[in-house]
Amino acid sequence: MMKTNVLFVTLDQWRADHLGATGNPTLQTPNLDALAGEGVTFLNHYTCIAPCGPSRTTFLTGMYPSNHRSIRNGTPLNHSLTNIALEARKAGYDPTLWGYTDTTPDPRVLGEDHEAFLTYEGVLPGFTVGQQLAENSIPWLEYLAAKGYEVPGPGYAIYHPDPAYKLPPGRHPLSAPSRFRAADSETHWLADRLIDGLQKAPNSPFFHHLTFLRPHPPFISPPEYHDLYDPAEMAPPVHASTRDEMRGLHPALALMYEAIPQDAFFMEGEGRAVDLDDAAVMQIRATYQALITEADNNLGRVIATLKEQGRYDDTLIIVTSDHGEQLGDHYLWGKIGFYDESFHIPLIIKPPQSWKADTGQQISEFTESVDLMPTILDGLGVPVPRQCDGHSLMPFIRGETPATWRRAVHWLYDFRDPVTGMPEKMLNISSAECNLLVHRDAEFKYVHFASLPPLLFDMKNDPDETRNLAEDPDYQGVVLDCVQELLSWRMRYEYGELVNLSASKNGLVGHRLY
Repeated sequence: MMKTNVLFVTLDQWRADHLGATGNPTLQTPNLDALAGEGVTFLNHYTCIAPCGPSRTTFLTGMYPSNHRSIRNGTPLNHSLTNIALEARKAGYDPTLWGYTDTTPDPRVLGEDHEAFLTYEGVLPGFTVGQQLAENSIPWLEYLAAKGYEVPGPGYAIYHPDPAYKLPPGRHPLSAPSRFRAADSETHWLADRLIDGLQKAPNSPFFHHLTFLRPHPPFISPPEYHDLYDPAEMAPPVHASTRDEMRGLHPALALMYEAIPQDAFFMEGEGRAVDLDDAAVMQIRATYQALITEADNNLGRVIATLKEQGRYDDTLIIVTSDHGEQLGDHYLWGKIGFYDESFHIPLIIKPPQSWKADTGQQISEFTESVDLMPTILDGLGVPVPRQCDGHSLMPFIRGETPATWRRAVHWLYDFRDPVTGMPEKMLNISSAECNLLVHRDAEFKYVHFASLPPLLFDMKNDPDETRNLAEDPDYQGVVLDCVQELLSWRMRYEYGELVNLSASKNGLVGHRLY
């Protein structure tokens, strides 16, 4: 029997409300919309952690971050854990990476002085590297230099605006385009590398993991895209109150406002991102949409190649994100904290034709990033490792609703800084206390900090999370219920790879209980 092909795609920092197929009124995502129509879209899909490295570790191992414990960019990953690439390789695939996984290896294997620890951008074990795209961008920059571009240096320096661009009257400086054309962008270049790989092996079954950088910052788009969206037509950011009043809402917010710099989001930024004015915020929102459309167009090129080769119908395509982006909501930027904007992400699964799936559905049940590895392996007929905390989404893809399914999602956010210790000093708490856990169901979101005050939001009546009810006497019963639910979830999902096994007179016996 012909193997099912797998194309597993992520758009970095892509939040759930930025997809045409699910209701965004201004965003152009024709290829993703078409894919949603031929697949299954999960409307309430959440990452279990941010930022990039931990979130990718989570969906690539199928484990909650409370168990794999690679909880920050640069936190080493336990070498004893398996992952989607290793399991697919056992099944006869050659899992190939186009982009990055941001994996830091285990120092107990390599030794603490190994050069691998000069960066957090290692590759997850099990992947063949088709083309790596690390933060230094060296292969792409070499490509640009060979085409005659002046390359200022490694890393993000290339994202300074085009110095030849003349800003029209009334336009915000952040509307200036990049110095490279769309046909030479890192998005187009990476798609080309995968397309080249597909064309070199047109008849071989494949397992490709394509990880577009965009719409991750720096927020600047090529000249063909930079005027695509009018800042005036963008939805305004959500603000519960003034910046100063928000700082007083919670110590963690005060920390985030202080810690997030403008230059993490665009070149030549100065000062704190919280202080960006309204015009800058709206322009960045327009540029963010342009970067999503650019990624959509390049994904369309990959899909067109599969169709030309006659392989589209035999390919499982998963498109999702590692985490979202605050985009100025609550005066925050990046992937941070506890608000939905950072953790609610898109998920589209287009099954191969042989699965006889119920396509075109939009599923409203809660799903989590830990579900991706079990779903892929289940669909391929490959055993799901006992370490996995997630659950296969195959019943939904077949048009079935499981008899029991989760009623809430959970995520961890760890804000310690082993390098500078700034959060620890500012909040006067230990590194082990610099974390939070979220219990989020259809009615309420409860945020539990290790040593800071909790938060509670009414998600039905206050979906923008503008009023903290944790200290309201009328909601103490809700707080207690949420604490109990959070504790029960945490107890159910303690690391359990071996706990359901037992020695017996018949040898080792046991099974997965969830």
